[in-house]
Amino acid sequence: MTTAPATAGRERRTSDVVVIGAGPAGLMAARTAKAQGLSVTVLEARRRVGGRTWNGLVEGADGKDHFIEIGGQWISPDQTRLISLVEELGLPTFSRFRDGRNVYVDPRGERHVYDGLDFPVAEKTDREMDRLIAKIDELTAEIDAAAPWEHPRAAELDTISFRHWLEQESDDPEAIDNVSIYIASGMLTKPSHTFSMLQALLMAASAGSFRNLVDEDFILDKRVEGGMQSVSLTMAAELGDDVVLGQPVRTLRWAEPDPSTADEKNGVAADVRNGVAHDGAAGDVVALTDDYEVHARYAVLAVPPNLYSRISFEPPMPREQQIAHQHISMGLVIKVHAVYETPFWREEGLSGTCFGGGRLVQEIYDNTNRGENLAGGAPGEEDPHGTLVGFVSDVYAEQMWALPEEERKAAILGAMAEYLGPRTLEPIAFFLSDMAAEEWTRGAYATSYDLGGLSRWGHLQNRPTGPIHYACSDIAAEGYQHVDGAIRMGEAAALAIAEREATDAGQPTG
Repeated sequence: MTTAPATAGRERRTSDVVVIGAGPAGLMAARTAKAQGLSVTVLEARRRVGGRTWNGLVEGADGKDHFIEIGGQWISPDQTRLISLVEELGLPTFSRFRDGRNVYVDPRGERHVYDGLDFPVAEKTDREMDRLIAKIDELTAEIDAAAPWEHPRAAELDTISFRHWLEQESDDPEAIDNVSIYIASGMLTKPSHTFSMLQALLMAASAGSFRNLVDEDFILDKRVEGGMQSVSLTMAAELGDDVVLGQPVRTLRWAEPDPSTADEKNGVAADVRNGVAHDGAAGDVVALTDDYEVHARYAVLAVPPNLYSRISFEPPMPREQQIAHQHISMGLVIKVHAVYETPFWREEGLSGTCFGGGRLVQEIYDNTNRGENLAGGAPGEEDPHGTLVGFVSDVYAEQMWALPEEERKAAILGAMAEYLGPRTLEPIAFFLSDMAAEEWTRGAYATSYDLGGLSRWGHLQNRPTGPIHYACSDIAAEGYQHVDGAIRMGEAAALAIAEREATDAGQPTG
């Protein structure tokens, strides 16, 4: 990898493909393109690779650094492309600790300890939750995760919010809040009234079913020893100097303007407002950073859609893309890391898994580390310190960021103590992941559309724009919003380019 120095002029590079973004999607695109015989340059705005996967440290009251995963971390059994890549890269994994009983806090604030997956709720609420989950799964089975906008009722399902749909189906607030967790705060990290039922069904379809999202032992199954960012770090090490860090792309020149669109009388320059011929084909691409000028025949835009507008496109993107990109936005969540001398909850026969629909902290899990990492450790060995990870989503996250630091810490730890008791209030280290303040992310976990947006513009998100191809977890079918989706999209973009190259050269593909 190369971290570019500041220079008076730009260094010129020429590659077959310029990849913008060195997260899992961009690095997989570059790795795949190179395997297909194409030359690549990867330009990354940050001083690190990994995108929304990020290994970090927090100093504890004991004066020691403790390992945390600031970004995405889990692997589920359905994420087969990520699983195979992790194996190929030689990265060991381990299962999330889940032995013992779980904790549920009901809407009245009463604490319940229980076994299994079913919340200890009233029989009526339990039946209602099962009925809602079954109803959602019936609809999920009708959805093609690769093209949800093609469902016969797509427009209808895209104009009703997930919350409104639940309230139409049920009059049990506790059942509604508990079912809502799995999509709203748990995945899209937006209030359930702000995104559509179609968007919720896409989330469920991408995981195979809504029940897979409900099953925390499935969706939060394994972690990578040393952290999920190790996937990106290992791929970047393979690519070497093809990866350039600290170089946000300021301008992307990608097409010749259509002279017929110029309007001299009104001072409008020619552009490509109506699109270009041969989307996906090679072109003349120039990516400009502060220090580099990369000439290529293809570009892979491997950043989340909310960051597309950080690049000045010359000429501007076609009309429909300019509109569509304004209606897809990031959610907001605080990932809470609390490190303790020991995993004390295990001593009490608890798994560390906790739920409470509609509460400040709606989910908690045992996130104790295993293996070698930035803070030390040994392969295959568990850290003696216990770590809890919790999540504060959407409007609650906004409320927390508005508080002074000590009040915020006290409020969050107090909310966690409602589940696991007073010892929760005394971590030796405490850290809040703030991806919303990270300039080249601006939210978490991923983007989703406004009400009505998925059915109107979803068909555009994976369609190349001239020589520009797209790759990120936000536009994935399988693995939507997960690292698996990023890997799939990066690989798919590179293979599409390689296939186009072979077709244009008259070579057989397959």
